[in-house]
Amino acid sequence: MPELPEVEVSRLGIAPHIEGQTITQVNVHQPQLRWPVSEQVYALAGNVITQVSRRAKYLLLHCDEGAVILHLGMSGHLRVVDSNTALKKHDHIEFQFANGLSLRLNDSRRFGACLWQPLDSVHSVFQKLGPEPLTTDFDAQWLFARSRNKKQPIKQFIMDNQVVVGVGNIYANESLFKAGIHPKREAGKVSLTRYQKLTPLIKATLAAAIEQGGTTLKDFSQSDGKPGYFAQQLLVYGRKGEPCTSCATTLTEIRLGGRSTVYCKKCQR
Repeated sequence: MPELPEVEVSRLGIAPHIEGQTITQVNVHQPQLRWPVSEQVYALAGNVITQVSRRAKYLLLHCDEGAVILHLGMSGHLRVVDSNTALKKHDHIEFQFANGLSLRLNDSRRFGACLWQPLDSVHSVFQKLGPEPLTTDFDAQWLFARSRNKKQPIKQFIMDNQVVVGVGNIYANESLFKAGIHPKREAGKVSLTRYQKLTPLIKATLAAAIEQGGTTLKDFSQSDGKPGYFAQQLLVYGRKGEPCTSCATTLTEIRLGGRSTVYCKKCQR
């Protein structure tokens, strides 16, 4: 599944091509994604895209009457192409613009979404989300306060979107390794001092991934259609059985919440 950095890279990729552009036509080739495509989306011709923003893993195409909410699901990606370019299999939604370009949502597994948020309202998908990890709203005091009396493993705690959005499996593994925190340690037993170390590492890990253009997720494609297969220096994720980069101890893999969790028994306590 595309993680927060991949979604942010997609936002950065499409924004220059569609911001300030007038929608001339919306073509919905497959109305049934994770949820049915919102009816308001069909009638957006004439609206101008004023901004492309992101909240968690959702992209918002802001226009005169509200905002289109896009989610890439498990395998979705966005492409900006000339409007006369032939459709590809699984191109489910197409926004055509006056500049001759089209934004297309391609989603082979159809777990993505295309929803609508009217002006001056907040869609239900956003109502229980925690703070964005790269903002000042997310800090050590926030994590510490939310974690008190929590018996939940710290890895699952920081992956909870009601605690903080967008810390997916890859980035939770990496951040906990850098902070020296065992992924199974109870969140409520992690001290403020350790949260003060962990929080900036989460921010730095996500920021570095965005800068590098995303991680090696084979199903993700950037907005220009090129595969988003970027070499990233992952320290533990996907390295089960390999030596720790700090102490050479063989890295261990366990399952937490059904997700692969790789850590160093010596470095992480």
